[in-house]
Amino acid sequence: MPDFLMYLREACVENLAEAIQAEKQGADRLELCSRLDLDGLTPSFNLVRQVLDNVSIPVMVMIRPRAGDFEYSEQELDEMKREIVAFKNLNIAGFVFGVLSSQHIDIGRTRSLAELASPFEICFHKAIDEVEDIIEAVEQLADIKQITRILTSGGASTAEKGIGTLQQMIDTASGKISIMPAGKIRPENIDLLHQKLNAIEYHGRSIVVK
Repeated sequence: MPDFLMYLREACVENLAEAIQAEKQGADRLELCSRLDLDGLTPSFNLVRQVLDNVSIPVMVMIRPRAGDFEYSEQELDEMKREIVAFKNLNIAGFVFGVLSSQHIDIGRTRSLAELASPFEICFHKAIDEVEDIIEAVEQLADIKQITRILTSGGASTAEKGIGTLQQMIDTASGKISIMPAGKIRPENIDLLHQKLNAIEYHGRSIVVK
């Protein structure tokens, strides 16, 4: 495969069967959630353990206590912290979460969760697509050393529609943090997106489903 087509594919799954199938179809990493009809919530401890027992690729675990916005109460934040502590006892690759405040990154709470989740990988999820200034948000998250990557469609409904902003985000990140495009990425459009963006990793519900 030519160098310009080398990239990692992260498949978003919500049950054991999907996790096993995604690995068989070539996924390089999994994001494990529950309730993808609600854009993903924290999976159960038992589900995470079952998936880890049945796949060999890395598994990222969503930490999101409820559907809706990404502005959490202290009680909800405490719940997120308890979940992180519990999942750190398993052989996961890392965590996926996002916290906002008035359409901006909640830097204090995000940093607190990131420090708790360290040294595991940390992905700030698509909550970033709801901020007022997405480029500023990239700069802020890049300054939190524990955060590994940002999951985003560039503020648009799909990666293809957000491709201009995604390129700006990648340029702004300058390698300090990975920008992982998402949003209706499938086998039939990923190579074209990659030729334009040259990101190192891509995410999708159907990223390996033909």
